[in-house]
Formats: sequence, C-alpha cells, structure tokens
Amino acid sequence: MPQHIGIVACSAEGAALCYRTIALEGAGLLGEHNHPEVSMHNYPLARYMDRIYANDWPGVAELMLSSAEKLAKAGADFLICPDNTIHQAFDLVEHRSARPFLHIVQEVANEALRRKYKRIGITGTRFLMEGPVYPEKLKAAGLEYRIPGPQQREEIDRIIMDELVKAQFLPRSLVYFKEVIRAFADDGCDAVALACTEIPLLVSPESSPLPTLDSTRLLAKAAVRKAMG
Repeated sequence: MPQHIGIVACSAEGAALCYRTIALEGAGLLGEHNHPEVSMHNYPLARYMDRIYANDWPGVAELMLSSAEKLAKAGADFLICPDNTIHQAFDLVEHRSARPFLHIVQEVANEALRRKYKRIGITGTRFLMEGPVYPEKLKAAGLEYRIPGPQQREEIDRIIMDELVKAQFLPRSLVYFKEVIRAFADDGCDAVALACTEIPLLVSPESSPLPTLDSTRLLAKAAVRKAMG
C-alpha cells in the first residue's frame, strides 16, 4: 500500500496545485483515477501572514506543527508543505513534528543538480527572496544563485500577494516575470526557481525565457515517489 501523504497547506492556490499534481502523478503510476491517500489541513493564510509580517517565525512554526499533529491523527505517514516562504520556520518544525517532512527547497536543489544547472535565479515572495531558505540549500548543493534587485523584489511580492494568491493571473504580470527572468539569463543563470507555489500558475515552461524549476510540482512528484516507496 502506498504511504498516506499529509499536506500542511498555507496559501490555497499553491496547495491546490500540489494536491492536483499528486493525483495526476499517482494515476500515472497506479492506474486511472488512482493515487496515494492524501489529507490536507489549512489554517487561513491570514494567520500565517500576521506572523510573517511580525517576523514571528516561531509563531509560523506553531501553526505548521498544529497542522502536522492534525494530519498525523488523520493517518498521514509523512508531510509536505507546498509553501516556500514558511520553510523559513522549518528548522523550528522538523525535530518537533509528529511526522517527517520533505523539504521543498531540497527537491528544487535535487532537480537542479539532476539537470546539471549551475546558477539559479530565485523568484518568490519578498520574505523568500531576501531570506536564508534558498541560499542555504543551494549553497549546500554547490549551486550559485541570484535574486532580483530591490524594486523587482517589491513588484514580484505585490503580484504574488495581490494577484496570484487570489487566483488572478494577468497577462501584464506574466510580461513582468519574463523581464525578470531575462535579466537572470543576462546574469548567467541557466534556470529560474519558481519559488512561490503560485508562480507556476502564471509562468509556464513554454512562456519562460529560462528553464523552470517548478517548486510546487517538484515537491508533489517527490511526495508520490516517497509514498510509492
């Protein structure tokens, strides 16, 4: 029997894409309409953002741990969190969690190494782009990285929080992301990490000037592989 996957959700659109990917990937391995058992728990995004804006990462960790406990009681064997930003609290969660977690950034780094990329452009929320989560994991994997400039970081964050998490995917925002990704290419990047789980709903591999590392789908696919043993 495949293992039971627990999803510690934060933002709805990213969590929905992750769940949908698990179902699709599972069917490819287990047969039509089949996939590993999945449970999800989601506190409102507002509760996370209150803590993030206050730089209260222990508070973020407590929400994650509460979801983890609920999912363990529901029978989950292991957990994933389809939200890059709140992985800044991961070190406060990992050793206290009722079930083990896969780490979303580790899966991105693994895929970058598999595809032999060397320098990764990072797009995500302002907290993610300016935080330690991606730099630490990418450096540990021997990968270089770049982040956008201050004004670009502000606009990317605005697009995510004002549009993408509300399921608004506007052509002008795609144009902006493409400009950012072209700047990464000019700076020697050979791939871009879509390091907010909603960005892949706006930026597709076909529309991106660089190869994409889709953190949402990479995490979901890793979860299916683990569930299948």
